[in-house]
Amino acid sequence: MKKLSVLILSFLLLAGGVMAADFEQPFNRGELNPYNKFFTGTTYLERLCANDDVWNSSIANVTFEPKARTNWHKHSGGQILLVTAGEGRYQERGKEVRILKKGDVVKIPPDVEHWHGAGPDGMFAHISIEPNLPNNQTTWLEPVTDKEYK
Repeated sequence: MKKLSVLILSFLLLAGGVMAADFEQPFNRGELNPYNKFFTGTTYLERLCANDDVWNSSIANVTFEPKARTNWHKHSGGQILLVTAGEGRYQERGKEVRILKKGDVVKIPPDVEHWHGAGPDGMFAHISIEPNLPNNQTTWLEPVTDKEYK
């Protein structure tokens, strides 16, 4: 029995860690996020719908490793987050941190400075919807400090 437990634990660690073993989300994790320079920690991006002349929005699945988070930023046309897996964090500048869970929806008004990311102990995923394109521009600001995150 002890050998079986060791074998299972070894498999889980090789397959991406114990925390990731029970992390299920409805979309692919995607590749390393090309915008990771605006994040603390590691994130992944799977583009679900690129902007076009009909829908005027961009939709992507963003997956965060534990403690990973965006920098402070704002969107001139707003943003909508649909939480699909894990537990995350969201904060608007000057307000309290909000705990996010699967099924939560966050509607971020235009030009509101904010950040979002994973909780400290597990992975997190959300769908990011950027409406009002092509005029919705993202302005990236400073990283979220560890003190702000906690």
